[in-house]
Formats: sequence, structure tokens, C-alpha cells
Amino acid sequence: MPLQNRVDPFGELFADTSRGELFGNRGGRFHTDERTLTRRRWVSRTWICCVLEFKNRQRDVWGRFYTELFFLDEVTALAAGHRPCFECRRKDATAFAEAWRRAFKLGATPRAGEMDDMLHRERLDRRAKRRHRRTIDDLPDGAVIALEEGALAVAGDALLQWTPASYTARKPRPRSGTVDVLTPPAILAVLAAGYRPHWHRRADALSLSAPP
Repeated sequence: MPLQNRVDPFGELFADTSRGELFGNRGGRFHTDERTLTRRRWVSRTWICCVLEFKNRQRDVWGRFYTELFFLDEVTALAAGHRPCFECRRKDATAFAEAWRRAFKLGATPRAGEMDDMLHRERLDRRAKRRHRRTIDDLPDGAVIALEEGALAVAGDALLQWTPASYTARKPRPRSGTVDVLTPPAILAVLAAGYRPHWHRRADALSLSAPP
């Protein structure tokens, strides 16, 4: 049986046999010795997303240390409120922080803790996922919204249907209206300032396909 270690754009943890393209954690361990979840869903405000392989390190998933989590791609991780790791994804994390500086017109690149504090306020409403009402016209590529059919990622003039294994369908992006956005506002600003997240390999083919 797969562990309940996959993360969806709503920030929820679920079990699935498909493998994500990134992994990460939420600041420590919140699973039991029997490899099941406790009631907690994070340990600290440090929610990061990492590469699957780094310096030949071997991990015992849900072993003695932190609770490993897996994401379809970075777009999913950002929607859930995770940011790039400064250790294994130094280049991406630096680009993310620099885009954050530009977005908020800061005099210096922000520290990880500063970003984590803001993201923690924006990603949660107590224990639940916080949603943010925004005009769909203004959303940058890589934002994820919630509609009746589930989570959809913004990619140019298209919306891509999210599933645990891939993006599976393309629909035209509406020209106006407000929607529930899952991606925290600070990350929307970072995306708008030029940060380019890692997409699942299926996204490119769907983005370039003709509308249905």
C-alpha cells in the first residue's frame, strides 16, 4: 500500500501509486513509527520542495527523520505553499528569492525565514487551506485555481486539469471573472515577477494543443 505522502494543490496529503517529480517536507516529522500520519500536517513554517536525487543521498521514506512528501511538479508544490529548497535547489531558490525581492520592491534579497513567515499566513486558514479570490485575467502562468472540476493550472490562454499522475485535459481560460486561487498571493507575485516553475512534462503538450 502506498503511503499517504502525495500532496495536491489544496495542500492535502493522500495516497497514490504514481510518483511525483519533486519531493519536500514541512519542517520535520509528523508520521508514526507505523508509517501513518498523526493529526499534524506540519512541524514548522519551513515548507520546501526538493529534487528527488541529490548527492547520492539515500532516504528511508517515513523513517526516523522528517516526513517526506511528493508533488506532481513544482506548480503543485507552490500551490500548496511550498518554496524551493536552498540546499538541493540552490539556483532555483536564489531565482525565487530574487523574484520575491523584485515583486515586493525590497532593498535586499529576503531570507528564507522571512518568506516562510509570510507564506504560512497565506497558505492556511487555521488548519484548512486558505483560498484567495482573484480576477482570472491577472493570474500569472503557474497559478492554480479551484473550480467545480477540481484544481486547474494557468498556462497562457489555457487551464490544465490537475490529477495525481499528470495534467489530463486542456480548456480555454475565461477572459474575465473572479476565481478561488490556491497559490498563495506572495507566490503569485513571485511568478508575475518572472520566476519560472518546473512543470510536469505533460503540461507543454497540453498547452500547445488546440482548444477543444
